[in-house]
This record gives sequence, C-alpha cells and structure tokens, in this order.
Amino acid sequence: MDMTIRPLRAEERKYTYAQSQQLTMQTGAIGYLRGDFDSSGTGFHTTWFDEVESRKTAEFKAEFDEVINALRFDERYGGVLAGRSAMQKYGRSQPDSGFEGNYATEYGFRVDTGNFAYLLRCIPVKGDYNFYCWCFEAKWLDRHLKQAEKGIRFIDPHYKELFRIPDGDKIRITYADGEKVDRACWYIDECHLEVGNPNWDSLYHICQFAEMMERNGSTVIPLRSSLPEQCYGVLPSTGELVIVKKGESGYYRTDIDMGSKEENRLLAEDYNGKLGVSKAQAAAMLAGSMFGWQVPAADPKHYDEQGQPARPKQKDRGDAR
Repeated sequence: MDMTIRPLRAEERKYTYAQSQQLTMQTGAIGYLRGDFDSSGTGFHTTWFDEVESRKTAEFKAEFDEVINALRFDERYGGVLAGRSAMQKYGRSQPDSGFEGNYATEYGFRVDTGNFAYLLRCIPVKGDYNFYCWCFEAKWLDRHLKQAEKGIRFIDPHYKELFRIPDGDKIRITYADGEKVDRACWYIDECHLEVGNPNWDSLYHICQFAEMMERNGSTVIPLRSSLPEQCYGVLPSTGELVIVKKGESGYYRTDIDMGSKEENRLLAEDYNGKLGVSKAQAAAMLAGSMFGWQVPAADPKHYDEQGQPARPKQKDRGDAR
C-alpha cells in the first residue's frame, strides 16, 4: 500500500471535527475513529463512529486497518499512534503540524493512500481522548476544499457583494437591540453557506441570509482569522498611540506618549512585534476600526510587508507597441 503523511493545512483542520449532514455528504466523509492511550500512555482503546455507512466499503475497511497499524507500528510514519509520548515527539518534530486546541497544543496530519484521505487530530494529553481520525473519499474532500478556496460571499439583498471570508471564519452579527453574537461560517457552494453550530438548521442561500438580516435590522461584519484580537496603532490625525480591538469601531486611548507621531509609531511597531502582529495586520486593524470591518482595507492581504497598500498586479497587455 502506497501511503504518505504530512501536516494538515489550516483549511483542512476544521474537517477533524463534527460537521453538518450537508457537509458530511459533500466532503465524502465515511466516519471517524476516536481513541486514547489510557493512563499508561501506551494502551490503545478506540471507538468507531459511522457518518455515511454506505461508504464503508470492503475496500475501505481492509485499507483502514492497514493504515492504523502502520501509524502505530511502522517507523516510517513516526509512531504517531504508538502512544502519548511518541505522538508528542512526532508532533514536535513537525513544526507545521501544531496548532492551539481548546486547552493545549494539538497536532494535525493528513494520510493519503490514493482513494482515501485520513485526517488526524492528535491531543497528546493524559485524561483526554488522544486522537480523532476522520476518513474521507479523497476526491470528494479535495474537490470541496478546492471550491472552498473561493471564500464565503456575503451580499446585500440586491446581490451587491459586501465582503468574503475564508471557509470556517467567523462573522459578528449585531441585532437591532444591540446584542452581538459571533458565528462560524462554512462554505457549501458559491450561493450557500452554513452559519453557526452544524447541528442547528443553519443552511442558507446567501440572498436569504441577507434578506433575513435586513428584515431583522441586523448588521454583519467579518471577524477575519488573519487579524489579531487587538494591536497598537497611531491615529493619522493626531499621532496618538491607541489600542484597536478586532470587530470594534473606534479605539482605546493609552496614557503613553513618546512626544511625537513618529516615535509613537516606532513604539507601536515594537509592541506589535512582541505580540506577533505584522505591519500588514496592524494597518488592516486600524482601517477596520475607522472605516468598518467589511471594507477591503480591513483585510491584511491588501498590504505589503511594510504595512503599505499593496499595488494591484499589472495585467499582461501583450507586446509593447
């Protein structure tokens, strides 16, 4: 059996959690294996859960056993399922595999065999389930991931596009009474999305969702995962050093003043650097707080490494005349 393993890409991680029935069918999900290494760290206790039983063919079942055994015993795959210590060691050896889970660093890997794809979410922590292995028909999963790269469209009731967010990102809905709720969104196709918990009745046509928001007097803004929760910035008008928070209009004043706009800017860059905030992110955060989070300027992809607006790519106009 030909088999490869690599770290999960960010857009794949979300498919190591429970999905709605719509997405289960669309991604070619078969089911998932949940397991733990018991208190010793070397046991192997598992439970299988069907998603679409008809996809659990004889071919899949035979291959699945081989895959799990290889991940446990074959040194070529790092012993990722050999036990808690081995899992942690292998995860740390693959820096791109780590991401922040609910309370600890988790590691994600994708195993490919040709017809099937296995997405592993690993949690090498005692007292919890230590892994989830989600199984898919590879061609279905990859087709959905490719289509989802377009992002989720949000429009007004007249089909004017307001903004797009990546699959799995969140929006903030502000209701007429001022209440705010944040909801994750999932790409279905160019004209459909899911909003919120996949166990709810959350499937909408994009125009249906827009009309519902208008009818309820609600507004929607993106909470882009490419932006930090907060950062420092300098007001263009006064040079004042301020704090900006994602999704909030305006800013929070600080009692810090280095004496000039330029010195405040340098201090903001220093503080942001320590927070892991890039210049592009800081520029987008300031724009969002001033002009609205749905505008293109509130997306860091529209800035260069120095936080300056990126020039649009020149189209090839053919031979010079």
